[in-house]
Amino acid sequence: MNSTTVHQTTPDFDELEASPTAPPLKVLVFRVGSLNLGLRIESIYKVLNATQIYSSGLNWVGVVHMGDREVTVLDIHRRLFKTSRTNENVQPGYLVVIQNTQGELYGIPVEIVPALMDVPLSTVRVLPESFRHADTLGIASHVAVIPQSEAPLTLFLLDIDTLTAV
Repeated sequence: MNSTTVHQTTPDFDELEASPTAPPLKVLVFRVGSLNLGLRIESIYKVLNATQIYSSGLNWVGVVHMGDREVTVLDIHRRLFKTSRTNENVQPGYLVVIQNTQGELYGIPVEIVPALMDVPLSTVRVLPESFRHADTLGIASHVAVIPQSEAPLTLFLLDIDTLTAV
């Protein structure tokens, strides 16, 4: 199993200064459907090869065995798009295990190995509360618009506590 473990307490996005000399945010980036999503590296517990997910299939929550622990799995694709990846015959290749502020572990299945990206603070913007309350993508608190040669990369930064409020 691949694994990366990082635990630190860092300030909230809003407490960080977007000065030209500010260090970039370290963000684990992955795709879900047509969206690029990111999690700050401080919230990542491990990244594992995918394993069997047990679920009734009636909602977007399941469970996996991780060593001697059970980890709640959040099917973000189903939560965002109201469809399951299993309907598309796509099996997740990896499980991103995150830890919320209460210390509970959650898994997020992803198809392709996530990438570590440095996101300049100057590209990070707060999502409006009106959007967060009206859209299933309200699990994101911020968006980063990162200039690239072809087209800007829009990266939605997930709010761990909103995401894990099952």
